[in-house]
Amino acid sequence: MTQAEISKPRGMYYEDFEIGQTIVTSRRTVTLTDIVNFACLSGDHNAPHIDHEFCKTQPYGEPIAHGPLVLAIAGGLQCLSGINDGTIVAMLGNDQWRMHLPVKHGDTLHVVITPTEKKLTSKGNQGIVVFDRKIKNQRGETVHSMVTTLMYRCRPLAQ
Repeated sequence: MTQAEISKPRGMYYEDFEIGQTIVTSRRTVTLTDIVNFACLSGDHNAPHIDHEFCKTQPYGEPIAHGPLVLAIAGGLQCLSGINDGTIVAMLGNDQWRMHLPVKHGDTLHVVITPTEKKLTSKGNQGIVVFDRKIKNQRGETVHSMVTTLMYRCRPLAQ
């Protein structure tokens, strides 16, 4: 195996994304350990995430996942899908991020990713892709939604 074969990207290049296509990631179940670990990592020890007695007085009834934890899981699921593997350059932004429903331990999440806009950069060797991302639970309910803008490499010219 040559070095070129080893380092060949598996991900999607800018040209591979089609407006309106749907990419669905694999699933991941959120655990109580995830929620506690994220509270420790982030320092966000607010009651909705760690105080079981407080949560019993709220409509959701039990600790819920931090919004940024759900966002991180969505990013991980997109990465695991392989579309970014060796082709993503940068994340440029997240807009219109909304939390529609609480995410609890035991919820199994996946992401539905739909490209909505594309444009080449001025250099011409990279392109910007805007995605509608919907994070859904095991019941198919959208728990979070956002518009994410990412930069990808363009397909190299044949040598």
